[in-house]
Amino acid sequence: MNHRIFDLCRLLIWLPQSREIIVLISVTHDISAGLFLNLLYLSMIIIDCKNSQCSERCTDTSTMDSKEKRRGILERLNAGEVVVGDGGYVMQLERRGYVKAGHWTPEAAVEHPEAVRQLHREFLRAGANVIQTFTFYCSEDKLEISGNVTNITGAQINEAACDLAREVANEGDALVAGCVSKTPCYVKSHSETEVKAIFKKQMDDFLKKDIDFFIVEFVDHVEEAVWAVEVLKTSGKPVGATLCISPHGDMHGVPPGQCAVRLVKAGADIVGVNCHLDPLTCVQTVKLMKAGLEKAGLKAHLMIQPLGFHTPERNIGGYTSLPEYPFALETRAITRWDIHKYAREAYNAGIRYIGGCCGFEPYHIRAIAEEVAAERGFLPPASEKHGLWGAALEMHTKPWVRARARREYWENLLPASGRPKCPSMATPADDYEKQLETKIQM
Repeated sequence: MNHRIFDLCRLLIWLPQSREIIVLISVTHDISAGLFLNLLYLSMIIIDCKNSQCSERCTDTSTMDSKEKRRGILERLNAGEVVVGDGGYVMQLERRGYVKAGHWTPEAAVEHPEAVRQLHREFLRAGANVIQTFTFYCSEDKLEISGNVTNITGAQINEAACDLAREVANEGDALVAGCVSKTPCYVKSHSETEVKAIFKKQMDDFLKKDIDFFIVEFVDHVEEAVWAVEVLKTSGKPVGATLCISPHGDMHGVPPGQCAVRLVKAGADIVGVNCHLDPLTCVQTVKLMKAGLEKAGLKAHLMIQPLGFHTPERNIGGYTSLPEYPFALETRAITRWDIHKYAREAYNAGIRYIGGCCGFEPYHIRAIAEEVAAERGFLPPASEKHGLWGAALEMHTKPWVRARARREYWENLLPASGRPKCPSMATPADDYEKQLETKIQM
């Protein structure tokens, strides 16, 4: 069977009359991929028009039974479902003029709720099952250091962010994750008591609101992440913990496998990595975490929410040490086709919570959802305006553009940067590799 036709065979159709998912397993007619996809979309539109009840169900799940809509994160993962996470917030909102670069604090949840709400909705439409609260760096010590917020408290931001996330999550079959991240206090005082007090204060804010589970994210020392998990587990809610580490380990040189073991022993239900490095590097790191858990005889669900930029340097400090950070990263942007490869690699590695972090835009999340559409049983609403693997280009007036309406073209393309004098790699400013080598030798 032709490769591009075979790829379209994995597309799933919702039949409202029987409320079953039917997988297309063969296409016998010799038609182009673009024509096939357009006919398929047309048939779906006709079916929807004939059954308004199903149309409402497919596009608006607000009328679903709350228990059906709110199946918990562990229920979904235990059932083997693929959970698609959302993407990055602080970098997107900085580019849109709502977040100040530097300390990246989330006061926009209070000052510009419409901007945060809109980005939530774009991720939901792209296929996200989880909407994270926009509470990155929302500890009181970070807010004080930043100087960005003088008349808004951390509690106000946390509570407003929870309300926004819940409002949008209720528009679809999505869960709300209350998110905490690393604190300046850890590096400054290294006091377990002080750091845990900060996490507990945030947890208490979240528990006043209707969140479904917690995520610890953007922590580069496993010890601090363990402290966060220990606090959040007292809530009785599921806890996911993601570290921003490389395959070399955390900033203290703790290997990924050991990091995962420590997180699970602390009570984490889901473990993985987020941010700092590109998707395929992060997949490698999670594989090492998985191996560590298996060796220790421990079990946990795996999650991954990587950086949306290419980082072939694979430096321990991640993208913040690159000379392009934060205002010239565009030439390193991951394409939607890179995301297809990433999502498949993650799935094949046994990772079932697949999302993104800084640099991941809604179209990246849509690419994840499209890659795992067969496993999930549906395409996201945003795919109504997107031909899989460029199939919609089949209708273009220019023949050389029509020739790109195939999977092989986009999978094998090596995109040009358009900058002849630019290097393909940079020299990171950090010296963490040397520090780690010295520590190992000692």
